[in-house]
Amino acid sequence: MNWFRSHEQKVRHYGGYVIGLMLIGIFMLQAMGMLRIGLLDRLELLSYDMRVNFTMPRSAFPGIAIVDIDEKSLAEEGRWPWGRDKMAKLVDQLFDRYQVAAAGFDIVFAEPDENSGLAVLKSLDKNELRRVPQYHDALDKLAPSLDHDRLFAEKLKGRPVVLGYYFDTAGAEQSRTSGALPLPTFPAGVFKQTDTVFVKAYGYGGNLKELQENASGGHFDPLPDIDGISRRVPMLIEYQGQYYGSLALELARALMGGADVDPVVKKSGEYAALEGLEIGGMNIPLDGNACALVPYRGERGSFKYLSASDVLNGRVDPAALSGKIVLVGTSAPGLMDLRATPVGNVYPGVEIHANLLAGILEQNIKQKPAYATAVEMLTLLLTGLLLTGLLPKLSPIKSILFALILATAVGTGNLYAWRHGMVLPLAAPVALILSIFVFEMLYGFFFETRAKRQMSGLFGQYVPPELVNEMSKNPTMFDMKSESREMTVLFSDIRDFTKMSEGLDPDQLSKLINSYLTPMTTIIHKNRGTIDKYIGDAIMAFWGAPVHDPEHAQHAVEAALEMQEALERLNAEFKEKGWPKLKIGIGLNSGLMSVGNMGSEFRKAYTVMGDAVNLASRLEGLTKQYGVGIFVSDATMQAVKGVKFQEIDRVRVKGKIEPATIYVPIKGEVPPSVDRFETALGHYRNKQWDEAESLLNSLKEEEDRLLYRIYLERIAAFRENPPGEGWDGVFEMKTK
Repeated sequence: MNWFRSHEQKVRHYGGYVIGLMLIGIFMLQAMGMLRIGLLDRLELLSYDMRVNFTMPRSAFPGIAIVDIDEKSLAEEGRWPWGRDKMAKLVDQLFDRYQVAAAGFDIVFAEPDENSGLAVLKSLDKNELRRVPQYHDALDKLAPSLDHDRLFAEKLKGRPVVLGYYFDTAGAEQSRTSGALPLPTFPAGVFKQTDTVFVKAYGYGGNLKELQENASGGHFDPLPDIDGISRRVPMLIEYQGQYYGSLALELARALMGGADVDPVVKKSGEYAALEGLEIGGMNIPLDGNACALVPYRGERGSFKYLSASDVLNGRVDPAALSGKIVLVGTSAPGLMDLRATPVGNVYPGVEIHANLLAGILEQNIKQKPAYATAVEMLTLLLTGLLLTGLLPKLSPIKSILFALILATAVGTGNLYAWRHGMVLPLAAPVALILSIFVFEMLYGFFFETRAKRQMSGLFGQYVPPELVNEMSKNPTMFDMKSESREMTVLFSDIRDFTKMSEGLDPDQLSKLINSYLTPMTTIIHKNRGTIDKYIGDAIMAFWGAPVHDPEHAQHAVEAALEMQEALERLNAEFKEKGWPKLKIGIGLNSGLMSVGNMGSEFRKAYTVMGDAVNLASRLEGLTKQYGVGIFVSDATMQAVKGVKFQEIDRVRVKGKIEPATIYVPIKGEVPPSVDRFETALGHYRNKQWDEAESLLNSLKEEEDRLLYRIYLERIAAFRENPPGEGWDGVFEMKTK
């Protein structure tokens, strides 16, 4: 049995270690990208969004304004797309009237403007009116003013304007091309030796060649994550080996007069990665896909919005635009440029680029460094090993506190890094802490429950549930192997039960004995006692096993006193039912006893044996002879504190050579009769029969107790047959 339990404890600890290490391994494989756990990926994205919302400044950036093709503009200027002559006027207004620093269009001008009718007039010149010279000459003079695309291109020329376009990154089979691309930011082959995984395009939707030749260009393609939320924008997209910059990147360049973009490549051995871009001393941190994290400033409307129709018609205060960078875009729902972001599910696409551009100018774009994976793995390893090694050794409350402290430390460190511009993984370390904690709690609960079942199977019929719980915490310490211990044993018996039972039918007798034994057993259990057995109406119990109890005598005496008090309440209930009144005697003794599983090959029981046990049984029998409720031995009395005792006699019980001093415990105030009896007992032992007899008669007149009558009878006998010179006051018992 001991080997089995010891082996089970090893399984409990080592099994927890093995599974804890397995969890650490799984999370580290996820961190290295060798295993993908979709839930962890989504939790990481969620934790990123929480950090964004918790730390974003929620303040406007004064250097950028958005000219919004809103519903008001559509109502005043007509449905979209507007004529290029109107867009040319908008550009003139922005640069001539409002003196903006640069302008970017979150719009693609992919098709020629035919609203002027120039194409129709030219077709007529070639057909019906080709023989009318006047018509041809007039058309030549009128054509420049009707060529709105050319007009728009002329307004773009020489100004810091960036036209937006989009790439098709879905796949080669679905790729289409239209319009023209601007010159690439980097030519083919520049990043051939790096390990950066660029977003690749297979097609594009560009602006008219005439327009793109007169302005810069930048793509406006955010890179949605697996949940469809736009958190980052590729600063460079690879198309046919060349690398094209984003709208925000090209606007920053235009603001600096077309400044060069320098790549920041970090090398370590054979590893090389593009970790950033530099423009005019400003750094743009990039992740492993050459993307920049958008530093959202707040919810929708974090930048100053101006209606495009107000700008066109000169209704805007020049101070609202002067010297600022302007992004022309749309927030009108019908124009479908609304996206999901960490700060809002319906968010204008143009404001994403405004946030990114503001981050470039303020230099507050967060970086996700290449060593983030190494930090994540180290965090997983340290937290996992700490939890796996310590949780099995801690109590549930301490385990909860330790897990909370560790999770708080990880979260605090992560937030510190975040506030200093670094994005480190958070979800995986926290999820690992939670996983190991939950596993250890469930695993520990399984073994604890199993241990409780085993303890209940072994000791459940003897000891109270509280002790079973205590024993189950370290089951290897408890078994039924016989051993010697200092303990206290209790015997109780109902007086004249055989005679009393003859007046009850079997059903009444069963109910009565059950009604008596149940509260008595409850009292013994409450005081940490172990039920040995029921012998008919008798109870045998002991203290100090299977759980060691240094106060076994104290608990046993307290239980005996409570049993006598409970009997008074029971008798009141029995009287109402017409059942006879019960009287019980209780004997207690403390000493060295053998305890363990004892019996035959056919049946065994967990019990106690020895001379100390026999004396307790004899003391219980003496209670009836002296007319008292409880007798305790000198050994028990000496071990009890806070309870007063009255010495009753010194006796030599049958089968014992050594005499025993017997006491009655007193609860509450000590009555005066106790001191008077003690004086009478002293006279008795000094053979002062007259003095002893006088006191005893006085006590008997006040309360006719069997105890007083016993001593009066002994004195009368000793008067006729005086004891010898060596008499020590010990009374020899002739019966058990």
